[in-house]
Amino acid sequence: MANIASIDLSQYIGTTIGTVTLVKLIGHGAMGAVFIGYQATLKRQVAVKILPKSLASSLKAQQMFRDEAETVGILTHPNIVPVYEMGETDEFFFQVMQLVVGHDLKTIIGKAQKHPVPTRRIIPLRETIQFISQILDALGYAHEEGVFHQDIKPANILVDDRFKRAVVADFGIARTVWAEYSSTHTLAGTPKYMSPEQAACTEIDGRTDIYSVGVILMEMTVGLLPIHKEPLADMIKRKRYEPDTFFTARPSQINPSISGDLEVIITRAIASNPENRFCDCHEFKESLEAYVRT
Repeated sequence: MANIASIDLSQYIGTTIGTVTLVKLIGHGAMGAVFIGYQATLKRQVAVKILPKSLASSLKAQQMFRDEAETVGILTHPNIVPVYEMGETDEFFFQVMQLVVGHDLKTIIGKAQKHPVPTRRIIPLRETIQFISQILDALGYAHEEGVFHQDIKPANILVDDRFKRAVVADFGIARTVWAEYSSTHTLAGTPKYMSPEQAACTEIDGRTDIYSVGVILMEMTVGLLPIHKEPLADMIKRKRYEPDTFFTARPSQINPSISGDLEVIITRAIASNPENRFCDCHEFKESLEAYVRT
C-alpha cells in the first residue's frame, strides 16, 4: 500500500494555502505530514498537517481526516492543540493548527534513557506527575464532550519548551459518540499503549485512554516498558487474549525506588479489565495528587 514515503514532500514547501505558506517539513507518519507554516495576516507561525489525496483514496480516510479537525474544533482546552482551519487543495487535505514549540514526550523519554548518568535516566517524578495530570485534564474534558482519543502515546503528547506544558495532539482516530464510522469496531491505536478492549475491537469508553495514560506513567517512572520482545501482530494477540501477561514485571521490580502507593496507582490504571481501572480521569488525577501530598 502506498504511503507518505513514496511522495517527495519537499514539493509542497512554498505552497500557499489561503493566508498560510508552507515553510518547513517537521515530521510525517505513514499517511500524513506536518509542516511549519507562516500566516502572513497575523504574522505568526502555525503547524499545517496535510493528507495527500493520492494516499486518501478511500472516502473513509478523507472523512476521518475531516472528522479529526471538526472534533478538535469543538474542544477548547489549554492542553489540547487547537485547530484553526481545515480545507483542501487540488493535491491534499489540510488542517492549520497551533504550532507547539518544543518536543514530543517520546523524544523527551528517549533522551532521558540515554543519559550518561544512570540516576538521570528517569524523568523527575514531580515533572512526570505534572505532565500526566495535564494529559488527564485534557482527556477528562474531551471525554465529557463525548470524544475518546484512542491513540494516547508519548509521540502524541507535545511539551511546550517555554511553559513546560503538555498538550494532547493527533485526534486522527478519535472515536466520538456522533461520528458515523465510530459505531463500527475496528482495530485502532498503537499496540504497546492500546487497551485490551481496543485490541479485541470491542466497545470502548474513556477508560481505554486511562489505560494508555497508565502505560505512559509506567514508562516514565520505570524508565522502560517491561514487555515481551515480539512482532506487533503477536503483541496485539497477547493484549487481546492474554492481557495479564503483557507486562513481564511490576514497576518496582524494575525501579526499586517506586513506592508501593505509586505502584498501586500504575497497576490500577493499566488493569486489563476496565472495571478495575479508575472510573474517570478526575479520579486518576486525584490519586496522583494525593500521592504527591503524602
